[in-house]
Amino acid sequence: MYTLSSKLKLTAIIFMIVGAIGLVIGFLQAPSNLDDVKEIIATEGHHGETSHHEEAEANFADAEQGVVNDAHAAGSHDAEHLEHKLHQLQNKPWAAVYVAAFFFFMISLGALAFYALQYASQAGWSPVLFRVMEAISAYIVPGGIIMFVLLALSGFHLNHLFVWMDPEVVAHDEIIQNKTAYLNVPFFLIRAAIFLAGWFLFRHFLVKNSRKLDEATDNAYFKKNFKLSAGFLVFFLVSESMMSWDWIMSLDPHWFSTLFGWYVFSSMFVSGITVIALVSIYLKSRGYLPFVNNSHIHDLAKFMFGISIFWTYLWFSQFMLIWYSNIPEEVVYFISRIENYSLPFFGMVALNFLFPLLVLMNSDFKRMNWFVVMTGIIILVGHYLDVFTMVMPATVGESWFIGLPEISAVFFFGGLFTFVIFNALTKAPLLAKRNPYIKESEHFHY
Repeated sequence: MYTLSSKLKLTAIIFMIVGAIGLVIGFLQAPSNLDDVKEIIATEGHHGETSHHEEAEANFADAEQGVVNDAHAAGSHDAEHLEHKLHQLQNKPWAAVYVAAFFFFMISLGALAFYALQYASQAGWSPVLFRVMEAISAYIVPGGIIMFVLLALSGFHLNHLFVWMDPEVVAHDEIIQNKTAYLNVPFFLIRAAIFLAGWFLFRHFLVKNSRKLDEATDNAYFKKNFKLSAGFLVFFLVSESMMSWDWIMSLDPHWFSTLFGWYVFSSMFVSGITVIALVSIYLKSRGYLPFVNNSHIHDLAKFMFGISIFWTYLWFSQFMLIWYSNIPEEVVYFISRIENYSLPFFGMVALNFLFPLLVLMNSDFKRMNWFVVMTGIIILVGHYLDVFTMVMPATVGESWFIGLPEISAVFFFGGLFTFVIFNALTKAPLLAKRNPYIKESEHFHY
């Protein structure tokens, strides 16, 4: 059985403390009124500001000098712009927390889906990795609770992440008004509770049966998990799609894509598999997984490669079809990202496609642990940027920057994620010894 080292435990806690302190500072630095926004615009400026904002800034200066002829109209325009800017800058630490919280939660959910897929397909190669998958999926409970709290805080108007939750905006927006039957706070939170409860329950019973199987004299619990996994995958495909519409796509309530559910799924799936590979390699290097060989790592790397290509296919399909059709309501999503987020937007395509393609195409490289680790880290950075570019344009607009709140949020949730995973590994033997395919898995060679 794995023993959580005091050094790893302390490191995770330090990351959480440093991240929490950074987040507190980030929230304290956020402007609290329009005067703070004026001061920020006048003294510092912001990365990625457009000529529109430069013009607005010039208008502020002109108004102070008495050059603007229609002072009342200009003042009204400036006040509206300042209010919008205030919401964006106040959203910045909230959005940083939301991106990091969702990123680590989706890794756990992706690992759970991959775990269920192994049971449903009765895979013979993977049972030696089941305890690692179970441990990574353990974060789904604290991570899911945090996500629900963030969604509830948005519903209580403590931030402006979801613009459709603002009654004043809805009152003047016909498009959002037509979606209120679906996009309303009570129904939104009810759906979130149903999704999370379903994922929690499926994970609880899958792991519970897996542990009982170790002490069983027959395969009854294996058969239960086979049926549970098949049911979970059906529930997961529906709930994950709706979750991606609710938690990510509704940040841009004027925009929609019929591919979006699959797109988010591919991102969480490859991220979950990547973390399974990284944790397995770490434990193997410490002598805790002697039954895991390079063929198992090779197969995980094949999934990392294959799902990266699948993600690229979905990214290109969504981008190219929308761009080619050139419908204003659709292309606005990509215009805002290309104009204001060009570096992270195209950078994550290179990290999520070109790098895995060039590195993992060679079969020999998939057996080199340090190569898989390096590629895995790049993939995770790329998919963090993917979530970043999905969330930030709708919440902070041009006022983005990867600074203290963003880095602190990654530290905090990364520390919590690591602590939960490695603590869960201490709860059961690292080998699912009674699984009917365990011998095949132990002797698996490709």
